[in-house]
Amino acid sequence: MLSSLLALACASAGCSAQPAAETEADRALPEKYRKLLPLHTPLGKPQPGDWLDRHHEPGQTYQQYVRSHPVRPDAKRRVIYIQPLGEFNPTQRKIIDRTAEFMEIYFGLPVKIREDIPLSVIPADARRTHPTWGDKQILAPYVLFQVLPPRMPKDAVVFLALTTSDLWPGRGWNFVFGQASLAKRVGVWSIYRNGDPTKSDEAFRLCLRRTLQTATHETGHMFSMLHCTRFECNMCGSNHRAESDRRPLALCPHCLAKLCYATGVDPAKRFEKLIAFCKKNGLKKEEAFYRKSLAALRKK
Repeated sequence: MLSSLLALACASAGCSAQPAAETEADRALPEKYRKLLPLHTPLGKPQPGDWLDRHHEPGQTYQQYVRSHPVRPDAKRRVIYIQPLGEFNPTQRKIIDRTAEFMEIYFGLPVKIREDIPLSVIPADARRTHPTWGDKQILAPYVLFQVLPPRMPKDAVVFLALTTSDLWPGRGWNFVFGQASLAKRVGVWSIYRNGDPTKSDEAFRLCLRRTLQTATHETGHMFSMLHCTRFECNMCGSNHRAESDRRPLALCPHCLAKLCYATGVDPAKRFEKLIAFCKKNGLKKEEAFYRKSLAALRKK
């Protein structure tokens, strides 16, 4: 897979605090982000089948990110657009609306939902039925390079498609939760494997957490953020559902510093709004961790 294409999905879990020894890169972080280091768990040895067990990645420090001249919003391109692709039931619509609300807080940028595009825009040669499981799938790169670019609004810094259809990225892969192009500022993610949000309140929250995780991760890629290999982090790669479900919704200090550098969002105000969102939506573990983060950030 090309280095400019990054595929993964993650769902949210709480972070456990296991202070790590500071590295040179940690010490080079701006002071306010260094305050958060003790709250974050360093990545251990990957388990068989995990992302880093299958994919060698060097990671990306905050300093490397800044030197890379990353994608950033400007006066003309400041809006994150969500493009629904296919059909959604009323409960899935709620997932879209709350995802847009969360992303606006998470990135500190306006988020707009566009009118639906029918699945009929995907031709037969960009579809398949999985040869083993029988799941009907659409080709993620077709969405990235054929569906989205011609429809990108002029004021879009990021353009994301959201679908209920299962995705696969091409030959050699079974499926993918989401995929993004750093160069094109486009991404696509699916809620197909996030569970049925209509079953119960708990199922709704699980689907919501997983959708928030994938959406924010893929958008992070479009702001030139690479996979995190330092801490348990929202920007870690995930190779399967069990791995994605143990990833946190929070960003590690390096990745948070990157996001704030890219978008200009104030980290303290961001945490305040994230706490309110999580409280309103019953995301208790995430709320608790964001509260700890805000307290650490404010500590003198």
